[in-house]
Amino acid sequence: MTEAPARRPLAAALTTDESRELAERHGLRSLNQRPPLGRYIADVWRRRSFLWTLSSAESYAKNEANHLGQVWAILNPAVLIGSYFLIFGLLLSTRGGVDNFIAFLSIGVVMFGFTSSVITRGAKAITGRLGIVRALHFPRAILPMSVALTEFLATVPAFGLLFALMLLTGERPDWEWLLFPVAVIIQGVTLLGFAFIAARLVNASQDMANLIPVVVRLLRYVSGVFFPVAHYVAGAPPVIQAVLTLQPFALMLTIVRQSLLGSEPVVLSDWLIMTGWAVVIAGVGLIYFWRAETRYGRG
Repeated sequence: MTEAPARRPLAAALTTDESRELAERHGLRSLNQRPPLGRYIADVWRRRSFLWTLSSAESYAKNEANHLGQVWAILNPAVLIGSYFLIFGLLLSTRGGVDNFIAFLSIGVVMFGFTSSVITRGAKAITGRLGIVRALHFPRAILPMSVALTEFLATVPAFGLLFALMLLTGERPDWEWLLFPVAVIIQGVTLLGFAFIAARLVNASQDMANLIPVVVRLLRYVSGVFFPVAHYVAGAPPVIQAVLTLQPFALMLTIVRQSLLGSEPVVLSDWLIMTGWAVVIAGVGLIYFWRAETRYGRG
């Protein structure tokens, strides 16, 4: 009677080298292996529908539990604008020579609100979603990106409020208004870079989650949300003036005001510098985040 040929145990069916070759042939990789940056960006692009679905759902859910629902997307900035106008416009009188202070202040409140929400929520993009990070395999960059897109969608009604306030306070539509979407895109790209950086920092140390909101709160008072920075630093040394007026958080507000306020002429150098900030910060942020790709969700 002929004996059947000996068979290897199932666990030993493939050697390590054979398994690696089979995985590479089918485009698979180890969870401990960081993909090349080009492939990483391509993976993010292939999952753009997941990014949009996640962001749009979270944006709608932000106010869904409230009785007034999505109306709060307009009420919140409107109440803030009114409160800050009473404090900074009437009590403290920080107008600094601005003619249309309500419009000036409205832009600062809405646009810096966008900044604050993207950075503070982006900081917890990984640590706040450990369940999905550990359960599913996808480029982790999608999570900070989804925060930025979520906050943009949530801010769209406030953008509509801005245009209404521009008209109500005497501003008239002009060709510069067409630059508003460009300014928002530049700001969004810049904030995405900061969200990448903040998300990795908080993933490395939870203590950073407490520090980042404090830093953002301080930036609110040095970036011209409530007053024109250039007016109040006019007597300072040129270096100080340049640092305070050309830092990205101040320039974000400056270019939006130049697009909507007739009293603020468009300055090409401001737009070029802010575009440079956006490219550098987004690029550095993505690379900084990507380099720790295999560490997210561990521990």
